[in-house]
Amino acid sequence: MLNAIQIEFPGLALVAEDLGIITEEVEMLRDDYDLPGMKILQFAFDGHPDNPYLPMNFSHNCVAYTGTHDNDTTLGWFESLNDADKHRVYDYLGWSSMPMPDALIHAALGSAANLTVIPMQDVLRLGAAHRMNTPGTTQGNWRWRFDWSQLSEENAGRFAHFIAIFGRRA
Repeated sequence: MLNAIQIEFPGLALVAEDLGIITEEVEMLRDDYDLPGMKILQFAFDGHPDNPYLPMNFSHNCVAYTGTHDNDTTLGWFESLNDADKHRVYDYLGWSSMPMPDALIHAALGSAANLTVIPMQDVLRLGAAHRMNTPGTTQGNWRWRFDWSQLSEENAGRFAHFIAIFGRRA
């Protein structure tokens, strides 16, 4: 199938959803087709320096995310951590004076990842009440909606500044 896609749509940008239990075969397929994998920063802070989701372990050929539609918002995720885990996150981030989710957004944009995806809930600094989806549940999912009135000049300016300092402009 990937051969056919590459022939029919040369240059089409695809991303391999290489999350969960990943076998050697999956890694080989991703690498054989030069597909960027997903790096979710909310998965990074287990205390192991070889964690593949830590920005220092990213290759260029990946896509960095603070979280995905299946994760809590970054603020909701951080607020749910115990004090030791919060300490570990900020210790890795260099005791940033930035609040969450800005500190994690900053880390994602500053990583070696070729592409960075930041959920709008994180740009808007929204908490757990604005989570998009909780896998394995059937109630309350996919209800959050963005409205332009939610994007203040301060939020837009802050995010534009982050994009500019890391050269992430398209």
